[in-house]
Amino acid sequence: MATPDKYELKERERSNWSSAAEGWRRRDELLRKGAAPVTERMLELSGISSGSRMLDIASGTGEPAISAAQIVGESGKVIGIDLVDEMLAVAREKTAKTNLNNIEFHCIDAETLDYTTASFDAVTIRWGLMFMPEPQACLAAAYKALKQNGRISLACWAAPDKNPFVGVLIKTLGNYMDIPTPPPGTPGIFAFADAERLQNVIRSAGFRNIILEEMTIDVVEVNDGRAYWDAMSDLAAPVMALVRQLDESVRSNYIDEVIKVADALKQGETLCMKGTTWIASADK
Repeated sequence: MATPDKYELKERERSNWSSAAEGWRRRDELLRKGAAPVTERMLELSGISSGSRMLDIASGTGEPAISAAQIVGESGKVIGIDLVDEMLAVAREKTAKTNLNNIEFHCIDAETLDYTTASFDAVTIRWGLMFMPEPQACLAAAYKALKQNGRISLACWAAPDKNPFVGVLIKTLGNYMDIPTPPPGTPGIFAFADAERLQNVIRSAGFRNIILEEMTIDVVEVNDGRAYWDAMSDLAAPVMALVRQLDESVRSNYIDEVIKVADALKQGETLCMKGTTWIASADK
């Protein structure tokens, strides 16, 4: 099977995530709550404070950009960029409901962004780098945009077996279809599960003092397996692109099995589906 070129990979990601934008709007509170510990730690590591200028790459529906805008205050500025304008529409809606006037969102390809050198005190990339065909190009552009001694903080999911929040979907899907193994370096949710690869790509862009932390969170906390499926069918765009390839009857059986597997993981009053992420930080 021929490896897709970078344009095809990028268009695949754009299509997947634009189709998920409405689901992310519906699940915004669930997502915000689950991701909050990662958002908070990334912003702590970024070093921003009142008056800082921050660039949030792959901002999606607006985090950690909106949280950052609350920290930098009126004297600061936050710019969020994303490849998918449908996602940014949700971010703009959320911002419009606040009194924040120090944040703006732009539909820009992070691999080709060209901000003036030394424009920002900090850059954040929360769960976006792994979906880029040329992550090193994004990091090189981020490096250029940062002031000297500026900080970058980013998050990428760790190994699949440490991420049952999506691993349940993927492992169960393997019972119903042959899931192709992507060539090394192909964009995807686990593209930077290998800590060494993540460190190397950050280092290759020129960053120094690279530190990796591992954090486990309750990505999705719901009532039961049915609620888990309903939420993840809204959120897990790359997996849902595969699920849609199943015949209707097969898809129904797959959904039933996902719900059964998830229900078996329930402990206590709610079903907490965990995920483990790398949080990397570095200096320019």
